[in-house]
Amino acid sequence: MPGVADPQCSRAMNPISHKVMRAWADLGPGFLPFADAATADVPLSRLLRLSLFQVSVGMAMVLIVGTLNRVMIVELGVAASVVAVMISLPVLYAPFRTLVGFRSDTHRSALGWKRVPFIWMGTMLQFGGLAIMPFALLVLSGGGNAAAWPSWIGPLCAGLAFLLVGAGLHTIQTAGLALATDLVPAESRPTVVGLMYVMLLLGTVVSAVIFGVLLVDFSPGRLVQVIQGAAVTTIVLNIVALWKQETRRPPRNNGAASVPRPSFREAWGRFIAGDHAMRRLVAIVLGTIAFTMQDVLLEPYGGQVLGMTVAQTTLLTATLAAGGLFGFAFASRTLSRGADPFRMAVAAALVGIPAFGIVILAGPLQSLPLFVGGVFLLGFGGGVFGHGTLTASMSLAPRDQVGLALGAWGAAQATAAGVGVALGGIIRDLVAAVAGREMLGPALTGPATGYTAVYCIEIALLLATVVVMLPLVGGKRNVSFAGS
Repeated sequence: MPGVADPQCSRAMNPISHKVMRAWADLGPGFLPFADAATADVPLSRLLRLSLFQVSVGMAMVLIVGTLNRVMIVELGVAASVVAVMISLPVLYAPFRTLVGFRSDTHRSALGWKRVPFIWMGTMLQFGGLAIMPFALLVLSGGGNAAAWPSWIGPLCAGLAFLLVGAGLHTIQTAGLALATDLVPAESRPTVVGLMYVMLLLGTVVSAVIFGVLLVDFSPGRLVQVIQGAAVTTIVLNIVALWKQETRRPPRNNGAASVPRPSFREAWGRFIAGDHAMRRLVAIVLGTIAFTMQDVLLEPYGGQVLGMTVAQTTLLTATLAAGGLFGFAFASRTLSRGADPFRMAVAAALVGIPAFGIVILAGPLQSLPLFVGGVFLLGFGGGVFGHGTLTASMSLAPRDQVGLALGAWGAAQATAAGVGVALGGIIRDLVAAVAGREMLGPALTGPATGYTAVYCIEIALLLATVVVMLPLVGGKRNVSFAGS
């Protein structure tokens, strides 16, 4: 009879179902990604829900760096120099991630939350920036009734929109990673780091595809709809991510004097005096610059030097991202087994050195498979390096300075990434201009010279990163990692 279960069928299926579920549970930690990050108090579903804040961050990043980059220059006719300035504005907020992390460590909310108020504040900043951005861009480009406004209104409003989005995503990511660290035990942190950054990459890739499809038939009205839809999506994703994640611990005052909170100067002084803290930050800066200088050069290199089509060079970004995903997965699995995160970061830098060598050799050999393989290795090395340094920062942070440590890592990493991208483009153009005048000799007048110079500098920076980081490998850091 429809809708009524057959008792004999149920009795026959139950043993099979139980066996299947038991086998799936036994295989889970080995075959389900990041399943071993879950605990009895923090199941995998809760961690996946929390990681949605990384999806909103990835969506904002691809909108700023990728989609709007092309739209402003091609469809809206904004000068490339103005676009470059706008895209670089969010990086200006990156150094303040340290302050955000410190404040989330010491904040005393009337509702008993530490991290949630900062994630929500970042969500509002990101929402506000995305809400006004399309109109600011239309005024900047001279569309609509822009002639009725003073000429400085467009750049000012667009700059404000980009700054708000940058401040929002940096605040969300800093406090969100700190909250993830608070929720899980020390031995699960490497896996959680991998989960959070895989979700960031997935959010970036999925958002790029969706934005590309929605803006195929471009119009100013469609631009407004897409960007403001991203603003609403930010709110929805982060509300779902935060729902019942942080335990409320309202402050209790039983007449005893409250413990004074340290100032940022005092907290920073204590942090920087810790176990090789300055050396760690220097290594993060050097390694990040080394892995990001080529970010804006790989596609032009493929087109100019190897004769790749636009469709082929577009796939390079996916190849780099795929390498990063493999790197995060490999690092998560290895670090969760007790490996030294500093040793992992050094190994990542050593992987990057031959990867750049392969990319350089692909030019004179005119080998596309060699070039694509080198790009994949660069993504893999960058992913492992980022995972290793972030895990080390989390593991070495005292319980009362987790946010500050993550903020310092984020400030160093984001600022170095912005500087690295800018340096890569500038150095390539300068060397190409010098080579074009045959000042380096007739053998170095080809289009590959500028790119090769940047790749060689990156190899030197990776060697410097290894030298700086070697004293951090081994020793008591493993003890700290296991018991922080």
